[in-house]
Amino acid sequence: MRSIAFADFLIGLGILFVIEGLMFAAVPTWLKRAMKSALVTPDHILRAVGIGSAVAGLILIWLVRR
Repeated sequence: MRSIAFADFLIGLGILFVIEGLMFAAVPTWLKRAMKSALVTPDHILRAVGIGSAVAGLILIWLVRR
């Protein structure tokens, strides 16, 4: 089993920044509303969504790297 190289991690981080930047550039008003909505969302809901997203990301990485 290959380990994920640090370069792969940096590429993934770069892709994250590109997507985030494009979102702010393309739909800033929608993103502001989403952030305001996150402020009033209970912590346990945000935590559950975050954990679910992290698990989905790990599964996707595992499937691609397998």
